Amino acid sequence: MSDALLSSTDREEALSRAYVSAIAAGAGYTVAVQDFDRDGIDLQIKAGGAMLPSLDLQLKATIDLREGADGDFRYALRKRNYDLLRCPTLVPRILLVLALPEDEGDWLSVSEEQLILRRCAYWVSLKNATAVENTTAVTVTIPRTNRLDVGELKRLMEMARTGVVG
Repeated sequence: MSDALLSSTDREEALSRAYVSAIAAGAGYTVAVQDFDRDGIDLQIKAGGAMLPSLDLQLKATIDLREGADGDFRYALRKRNYDLLRCPTLVPRILLVLALPEDEGDWLSVSEEQLILRRCAYWVSLKNATAVENTTAVTVTIPRTNRLDVGELKRLMEMARTGVVG
């Protein structure tokens, strides 16, 4: 009998938040959790310096991030989230998808020397993406080159200073 309070999906979400928090901390940025996800945003990352830039993130996690023939990934996103991420906003928005191993026991391991969260997350901006007639889901392409790490987050924040991400 398990005493877990969180479902597998809840754990995926919690690990997504932990991943972003760790990357943001490595870059020296703050992370704010949105109290209510009414506009498709789960977290906001903020930086200091000129223009005090920030990024809004919609977080997803999956054990099945599919690779296309071109090497990029395909992810089925709910239509509502697609529409919220493609609309023009003052703060740039990105979709961040955490790829996790299939075996849940491999997601996280801890020892005295290291804390390991296996696999990584990839981002895509859907700003100004075209409207679609699908009613339930939209398959989005996420470039393999858009792996979120400390250097990439700093690059995204520099782009956010000008309001242009993606």
